[in-house]
Amino acid sequence: MDVLDKYKQAWDNQPEDDNKVSKVDIYRMTKLRSSSIVKWIFIIGLLEFVFLAILNILVSKTKYIDVYSELNMLTLLNYSYYVNILVVIVFLYLFYKNYISINTTDNTKSLMTKIIKTRKTVKYYVAYNIIGGILLMVIFNIIIFNTPNGIEMLMPEEAVNITDRSKLITMFIVSQTIVITITLAFLALFYYLLYGILLRKLKKNYKDLAKLDA
Repeated sequence: MDVLDKYKQAWDNQPEDDNKVSKVDIYRMTKLRSSSIVKWIFIIGLLEFVFLAILNILVSKTKYIDVYSELNMLTLLNYSYYVNILVVIVFLYLFYKNYISINTTDNTKSLMTKIIKTRKTVKYYVAYNIIGGILLMVIFNIIIFNTPNGIEMLMPEEAVNITDRSKLITMFIVSQTIVITITLAFLALFYYLLYGILLRKLKKNYKDLAKLDA
C-alpha cells in the first residue's frame, strides 16, 4: 500500500468533520503522482526521439541503403523520417505542456480534465506510431512489387537463384508477413509496457479524484 492509499483509507475511516482536511491531502498527493507520471511520459518520449535519430544514422550506414536507392525509395524514406521527427516533436511539446498544466492546476475538476486530456494525447501518439508503421511497410511492399527485380534485390542470394518466380514471390510474401507481424508485436508490447502502465495509473488517479469530487 503506497502513501496515497493510506491517506484514502484514513479518510474513509475518519469522522465526517475531518474529511475536509484529508480531502485536501489526498488531492495534493494525487496531483503530485499525476505530475510525476506525465513527467515520465515526456522523458520516455524524449528518449524515443533520441533512439529514432540514432537508429536512422545506423541504418544509413548499412547495405540496405544501396538497395533502397536502386528501388528509388530514398526520397520516400527521407520524407517519412522528417515527417515522423516533426510529429514526434509536436507530441513531445504536448507532453511537456500537459506536465506544466497539471503542475499549475489548483482544483479537482481542472485536474481531472487535464488527466483525461493527457491520456488522450498519449493514446493518439501510440496510434500514430503503430498505424504509421503499418502504412509505411505497406507502401514499401507496393513499391517493391511494382519495381522490376525489386523482390530479388531484397531476398537472400540463395533465394534469388530459384528459377520459379511464383515460388520466389511466395517466399517473399511469407517472409514479409513474418517481419511485419513481429514488428507490430514488438511495437504493441513496447507501447503497452511503457505507456500502457502509465496510462492505467493516470486512470486510477482520475477515479480517485472522481470519488473526492462526488
